[in-house]
Amino acid sequence: MQTKKCFHCGNSCSENEIISNQKSFCCNGCKTVYELLSENDLGCYYDFQNTPGAIPKEIEGKYDYLDQENIKEKLLEFNDEENQVVSLSIPHIHCSSCIWILENLNKLNPAITASTVNFGKKTIRIQFNALKTSLKDVVILLNSIGYEPYISLENYGAAKENINRQLIYKLGVAGFAFGNVMFLSFPEYFEKQEFWLDQYKHLFRWMMFAFALPVVFYAAQDYFISAYKGLRSKILNIDVPIALGIIVLFLRSTFDIFYNHSSGFFDSLTGLIFFLLIGKFFQQKTYSYLSFERDYKSYFPIAVTLLDKNLNEKPVSIYDVKEGDRVRIRNQELIPMDAILISGKGMLDYSFVTGEEKHVKKQSGDKVFAGGKQQGESIEIEVLKTVNQSYLTQLWSNAVFDKNKESQFTGITNQISKNFTVFVLGVSVLASVFWFIIDSSKVLNVFTSVLIIACPCALALASPFTFGNLLRIFGKKKFYLKNIAALEQLATVNSVLFDKTGTLTTRTVGNINSKNITLNATEKTLLKTALSASNHPLSRALFGFLEDEDTEKLSTFEEVVGKGIIAKIGNDKIWVGSADLVGAEKQVAQNTTVYVKINETVKGYIIFNNSYRKGIESLFFALAKKYKLGILSGDNEGELSYLISKLPKKTSFAFNQKPENKLEYVKARQQKGETVAMVGDGLNDAGALQQSEVGIVIAEDINVFSPACDAILASEKINELPHYLLTAKKGVNVVKWSILISFCYNIVGLSFAVSGNLEPVIAAILMPISSVSVVVFTTIYTNIIGRKLN
Repeated sequence: MQTKKCFHCGNSCSENEIISNQKSFCCNGCKTVYELLSENDLGCYYDFQNTPGAIPKEIEGKYDYLDQENIKEKLLEFNDEENQVVSLSIPHIHCSSCIWILENLNKLNPAITASTVNFGKKTIRIQFNALKTSLKDVVILLNSIGYEPYISLENYGAAKENINRQLIYKLGVAGFAFGNVMFLSFPEYFEKQEFWLDQYKHLFRWMMFAFALPVVFYAAQDYFISAYKGLRSKILNIDVPIALGIIVLFLRSTFDIFYNHSSGFFDSLTGLIFFLLIGKFFQQKTYSYLSFERDYKSYFPIAVTLLDKNLNEKPVSIYDVKEGDRVRIRNQELIPMDAILISGKGMLDYSFVTGEEKHVKKQSGDKVFAGGKQQGESIEIEVLKTVNQSYLTQLWSNAVFDKNKESQFTGITNQISKNFTVFVLGVSVLASVFWFIIDSSKVLNVFTSVLIIACPCALALASPFTFGNLLRIFGKKKFYLKNIAALEQLATVNSVLFDKTGTLTTRTVGNINSKNITLNATEKTLLKTALSASNHPLSRALFGFLEDEDTEKLSTFEEVVGKGIIAKIGNDKIWVGSADLVGAEKQVAQNTTVYVKINETVKGYIIFNNSYRKGIESLFFALAKKYKLGILSGDNEGELSYLISKLPKKTSFAFNQKPENKLEYVKARQQKGETVAMVGDGLNDAGALQQSEVGIVIAEDINVFSPACDAILASEKINELPHYLLTAKKGVNVVKWSILISFCYNIVGLSFAVSGNLEPVIAAILMPISSVSVVVFTTIYTNIIGRKLN
């Protein structure tokens, strides 16, 4: 009697068979999953592979502990009472069908707004509406469809080492069998007739067959599974020719010993699989290394304003902040760690986390989560958790802010890989037909060798390993790029535009001239209080200039982008900014001018003599040799004559630029065929940064974190920008050379394989060597060009 298998999970269901819709299920859990998928038009889940699910566990009451607030608090990354975000480890993730169903959870539960799978780490990040569902319901849903999450409250969120022990076991089995098959083949190799007697010859051959069985059906099973899934999806992946070569070698060798023709090719077969697995192990280690490097480079510089016991301010790195420290967050600054709001009115934009521009009000005593951006007056928070760098990187890389710029080399690699297998199969068939006519004894070796020797692995490694290593090197030099695509775009730039205030000028503006304004002690207090919540470089400079004055509590605060500040302190109202905002008569001045109005009286204006960063002239002259240059500024043209006298003649200037004007200016340059890098401070130029091919934010002593930018550059490294651009171009050349090496390897390898001068086992050894050669080349070369950076 034929054993029936569960349609969902594939396990035997002969004892407790449940029939539904003419399909067999082993339990009600699997039946429920099938019905759930079918009702929500997700039945195509089963088209990816047969029985893709796992058996749901008995879950009644199992997850009741997730209703406890103290436990949910440990697990949730984000919680604003309506939106909640959680990352869970899902050990059962193993194929494309898993990714597909897990990233379509919103169709099973509409309260789930987003779900993203990290296949390498086997985790899923889920965002859901807490008013319509709960963490417990989400976990039960995952369990019910066969993806039980691993939840451990001890050291939760700590990095777990992901070791693929199955590959190690398979490698051990293949190596053991290969050694024994080689040992049993020695007598026939050396034709020692006195040892290789008839009564032992058959025994040794069948022993070789026995050793080959676990190698083919266990150690090599991943190649068969991958090839089968690819064919079911009508895709010829690279595992198809490998699986075909293994099958042909095994069937031919079995045929030879069964009919006593020879000992077959079991030595080549076991050796082939052993060396293929070595290559696979090496490749996994390589990608694991790349993943680590991406995490390492994510430690970009974000500073926060730390408050001491006397409430004195001190800018420090986020990594120096400890639990219990007090931190001041100003308008437009990001909260980089979970905390309790101590004072001030929180108006938090959590679009970094949720993707929705929705402001959440918080009051003293409320918990605030990392990723919120304060809108309005400054607030004080007490830190609950130290910063999580990988979480900040995740926010920076949120798909909501992605510019949809695909890596050009990824596209090229995918296109080549797509047609590579067809080409290899075609060559192997043509070569086999040729040798069948010329010398049929070489057909099997030629067919198998061609299938094994040709591999796009080295090609696939060229781009991610080269650029991954450069991202690491740039990160160590305090230039932090979001991803590989940003690095590639950096190499194509031919036009560089700069914001002026806060980018070319230092945030500590020297020589403040206050002789054109008269303020009494009370008015100075009002001015300093209004400035305390602003992050604009002029506000920070003037705030420091008034260091001896006191501050009071803000009633209301509004920062009008590109114009200035409107604040209310008690019964007094103050305007600080441009003449248009204040309603004052505009003065003709050679420098940046800020006007002040208190209540209904214009008090005068303050002149800032800008202090430019050291080495700006040499920076512009170095860039002018290869790039078109421009300066965009929201200030007046007071310093135009000074800049013209100091900078290259071909530098273009645009003053009195509002944020929307800067964006349109970048667009206009792009329409002329220019590839633009925009360098700004991230405050009033977010649109221009987003529009440009590469948006670079200059980070100094403030909490710089803009979703619009592709890179963050430490302010003291701005003069190194020409070297970063040159190194990016050299990185592209490294990738091109690596691709050329890969092509040369395949051409030379195929020529030997087609000519019949290459054994399959040698082909299996050479295949991982090609990957090693590319990795070694890219590592050495990128390190050499990286050493030239200061």
